Amino acid sequence: MEKIDYQIKEEESGERIDKLIAGMDGSWSRSQVQQWIKDGHVTVNGTSIKANYKCSLDDLIVIEIPEPEPLDVEPEDMELEIDYEDEDVLVVNKPRGMVVHPAPGHYSGTLVNGLMAHCKDLSGINGVLRPGIVHRIDKDTSGLLMVAKNDLSHEKLVQQLVDKTVTRKYFALVHGVIPHDHGTIDAPIGRDPVERQSMTVSERGKSAVTHFTVLERIEPYTFVECVLETGRTHQIRVHMKYIGHPLVGDPKYGPRNTLSTGGQVLHAGILGFQHPRTGKYMEFNAALPDYFTELLHRLRQNR
Repeated sequence: MEKIDYQIKEEESGERIDKLIAGMDGSWSRSQVQQWIKDGHVTVNGTSIKANYKCSLDDLIVIEIPEPEPLDVEPEDMELEIDYEDEDVLVVNKPRGMVVHPAPGHYSGTLVNGLMAHCKDLSGINGVLRPGIVHRIDKDTSGLLMVAKNDLSHEKLVQQLVDKTVTRKYFALVHGVIPHDHGTIDAPIGRDPVERQSMTVSERGKSAVTHFTVLERIEPYTFVECVLETGRTHQIRVHMKYIGHPLVGDPKYGPRNTLSTGGQVLHAGILGFQHPRTGKYMEFNAALPDYFTELLHRLRQNR
């Protein structure tokens, strides 16, 4: 474990310690430093502190840089649809049925396993089971994800999600015929107190906003585009159920009498963000997968 001693200069007095340490080395992100502080790897004058500690003149900071934690997840060669890649970021089109990252007891066959085989440089901010993962989509949701290849890129991409500047457009097939062409669902989402594996609209939940546009009415269903303003767990699935139009094929939030589709009919089709290094806006479009287009075709023929 590398150890660094540093004494605060006059011009650094009053600065937050996490910001100051992150600025010492171009490869350290602020989130990474905050985790070091939380884990007790940073002391000031021999005492543990919090990330918002304001430095004082002549404070002695000791930083113990932990050794990288070995990954328990093995790389697996698999065919991945990479839409874009450079030294900082990667955009992948995840197929339906693939889990994004491993979980205890389920360490293989995930997108992360494939990414680890595809490239060796992935950010470590989210820990050993989720290297590079900035945001997720459900197992049975297909579509685009951005992946960070270093910690600084990870931090900047996450900040864009926090600032709501990332473009995330989904395409979904829902039950019922939505009468109006556009709508906004502004309803907080939290953990269901009864079904702990499910989410629900709740006053105690976190703010959640989904905008939708009707693309086509195929009675008794509606083909819609949903734009996420926030990114809560199962947000589109929960919000569309909330307004009485649950996703077709959704085993968790949909009606029992639904089409047999192997999961919710939902595709993350458009993803846009500012490149973490250049600041240039980039937008990617993934066409509807075959299962989705074939289902729409059958429904159009039968109406």
